[in-house]
Amino acid sequence: MKKMLLILLIMSFCALTFAQEICNCPQQTKQGKGTFYFTGGYNFDWFAKGTMHFEDHTTNNYDFTLYDVKAVDKKEELKNILHEDITIPQYSFRIGYWFNNKRDLGIELNYDHAKYKVLRNQTLHLKGQIHGKEYDLDTLVTSSFLKFEHSNGANFCVVNIIKRQNLLHNRNKKLWLGAVFKYGFGFVYPRTDVTIFGISRNDKYHVAGYVTALETGFRFDLFKYFFLETTLKGVFANYNNVLLPGDGRAKHKVYGVEYIALCGLQFPL
Repeated sequence: MKKMLLILLIMSFCALTFAQEICNCPQQTKQGKGTFYFTGGYNFDWFAKGTMHFEDHTTNNYDFTLYDVKAVDKKEELKNILHEDITIPQYSFRIGYWFNNKRDLGIELNYDHAKYKVLRNQTLHLKGQIHGKEYDLDTLVTSSFLKFEHSNGANFCVVNIIKRQNLLHNRNKKLWLGAVFKYGFGFVYPRTDVTIFGISRNDKYHVAGYVTALETGFRFDLFKYFFLETTLKGVFANYNNVLLPGDGRAKHKVYGVEYIALCGLQFPL
């Protein structure tokens, strides 16, 4: 997973040294004028194993760490997309602006409603104290011990600098295929469903840490106002303030890769 992030970083850096000429895409009809756009779609996610720390010294009494925790997303929700609210599955949207300058750069507000679910019934190494007793052992983590899901979204909110590199176009220049490269930084805004020692909490969205991301893929412009985009995105997120029942807090870091498919509208100035 970390190697994937490094590959995305190298590709993005190389892209910034490419062509110096104006895009001349169908939506950029006047040099010096920019283009607004917005997109919507869905994402699939894969996560590396992680370390999770849980702590509460007031309403409860525990301070322990779990190692090599496995987590997955909720791809299965897309199966019922035509029969449920379309915002229940793992959706993505972007709002952006192309400056239409010689390097074909832009800026983008990038939001992914990704989901992160710790798998039940894992055997994990636990180290720390629970209710005054010290532990350092492998244990089966059942749902009666711990349920942990960013099921209302791991929610990556990122501001991106974006670069486009055109590759191909048809004879009348109405259809364009290009590569896009993005780098951004922002915050995570989860609503976490967690049960620990039989006590549950699932109450509010909040800023729980920060995220940085690299994204690269392809963009297909159709005439003047429409386009499709498909990308791979490498994510590092540091959740350093996840709310637990009572006064508890959890901390964990996420290395992940997303596949994202989007369709969009654009409005040249």
